[in-house]
Amino acid sequence: TNLEQFKDPKIAKLFDTDGNGKANLIGCNAGWFCEIVIDHHLKAYGLEDTVEHIRGQYIVLLADVMTRYKQGESVIYYTYQPHWISTILKPDQDIIWLEVPFTSLPESQKGLTEKDTSVDGKNLGFTVDRQRIVANKKFLAANPVAKRWFELVQIPAEDINVESLKIKEGESSPEDIRRHGKEWVETNQELFDSWVEEAKKAGGDSI
Repeated sequence: TNLEQFKDPKIAKLFDTDGNGKANLIGCNAGWFCEIVIDHHLKAYGLEDTVEHIRGQYIVLLADVMTRYKQGESVIYYTYQPHWISTILKPDQDIIWLEVPFTSLPESQKGLTEKDTSVDGKNLGFTVDRQRIVANKKFLAANPVAKRWFELVQIPAEDINVESLKIKEGESSPEDIRRHGKEWVETNQELFDSWVEEAKKAGGDSI
């Protein structure tokens, strides 16, 4: 399924929520870079006549998306991973990612290619975010075991989505976060232990 299909007024009208005949694409906060990218996409893909970009407070916009989805209405919205919305509206189960016909980004990202905007073989049009652990260089040099452990740790986006939802629903204190972490380790104990054992090797005889 491709965003370019929204050039068809009949398809766009299925996602019209205000009666003007255009699809209401739920975007993000005004001033966020995603707002600039969405506006660029609408122009680059020839969608300005059939798609309207709705911007505002993102969490309020998503609440409207969820309400309309539960009422059986069609929804099209911008989102990213990891985010709690994907725990409620699950990709490939409740919703699908829309591909773009080709990579086209604002001037500040013009050097990027389809490789930079594709996930699992799908060109989603936005640059792929890569989350990493940031640590002090002196600390890493003095603690090779910790450095190696940081390199090994990989937590699935789905699990981070779940954590994001817990925080949204009020489990946001330091104690809550620590408890969530312990629960995740217990659920993934074998994997966690393998990281620890592999990291210890970086310490040589010092462990």
